[in-house]
Amino acid sequence: MSTTNRPQPPLPEQQQTWPGATNEMQPVPDHGEASYQGSGRLKGKKAIITGGDSGIGRAVAIAYAREGADVLISYLDEHEDAKKTARLIEEAGQKAVLVAGDVTEAEHCKAIVSKAVEAFGEINIVVNNAAFQMTRESLDEISDDEFDRTMKTNIYAMFRICKAAVPHMPAGGSIINTASVNADQPKPKLIAYSATKAAIINFSGSLAALLADKGIRSNAVAPGPIWTPLIPATMPTEQVKNFGSEVPMQRAGQPAELAPAYVMLASDEASYISGATIAVTGGVAVI
Repeated sequence: MSTTNRPQPPLPEQQQTWPGATNEMQPVPDHGEASYQGSGRLKGKKAIITGGDSGIGRAVAIAYAREGADVLISYLDEHEDAKKTARLIEEAGQKAVLVAGDVTEAEHCKAIVSKAVEAFGEINIVVNNAAFQMTRESLDEISDDEFDRTMKTNIYAMFRICKAAVPHMPAGGSIINTASVNADQPKPKLIAYSATKAAIINFSGSLAALLADKGIRSNAVAPGPIWTPLIPATMPTEQVKNFGSEVPMQRAGQPAELAPAYVMLASDEASYISGATIAVTGGVAVI
C-alpha cells in the first residue's frame, strides 16, 4: 500500500481510558491482517511478545506467525484484543499462548517465561514491547506511583524477562526491545516515558555485548508516532487529533509498518546485527 493511502491527520476526536481497546479507535489500526505475507523466515522458532494483544505487538505477532513462529502473547487485561490476536496466530497455522497479568510484578515476569518454556520447550525470540506512558504538563502532575509504573513496565519488566529467558535461549536467539524516537528527542510532556526509552536503547546495547559469546543477539526498534490504543488512552484529545502531523511524512505510522523490522531482527538473516537500534520514524533522523 502506498504511504499516501494511510490515514492522515486530522483524526477523529476520541479518547479512551487506559490501557485502551483497538475496536474503539477511529480509524482502526492496520496490523497487517490483510497484507502481511510470510515466507518461512522464522519457521520453527518460538517467540514471546509482551504487550502483544494490540498495536505494534499484534502486528509483530501476525508477522511472526505467518513467518512460521509459535507465539506467546503477554498482556495486561485487554482480553478481547488478546483473543483476536490469538485467532490470527492460529489462522496462520501456529500455536498461540495467552498470558494475562501485570508485568510490573516480578513473579509475573518469571511466569511468562515459564509458561513459554512449558508450551514450546525453548525460546528463540523475546520481544519486550509492553509500555506505559501518561502525558503530563508538569512534574507536579506525575505521582510517585505513576513514575514507578512507567519504570517498572518499561524497564524492570524488560530486565526481568530477559534474565528469566536467556537460560532457555539457544545460540541464534534474538532479543528485541521496543524503544522510541523519544529516546533521541525527548518530549517534555512524556518525561518519564522518554527516560525509559533512552534506558532501553542503552540496555539493549550492553546486553548485545554481554550475550555475544552465547550467540544471542540484542537489538532495539525505535518507533516514531504509531497509531495504537496507547495514544487515545494517554494523550489529550487535541493531541490525538493531530497525532503524527509533526514528522516529515506528516502522519502517524500504522503498526503493520513496524512488523518487517521486528521480523528482520528476529531472523537468521540478521546474524551479524546486534547492539543496533532500527528507527521507524516517518522521516525523523535518529542518531
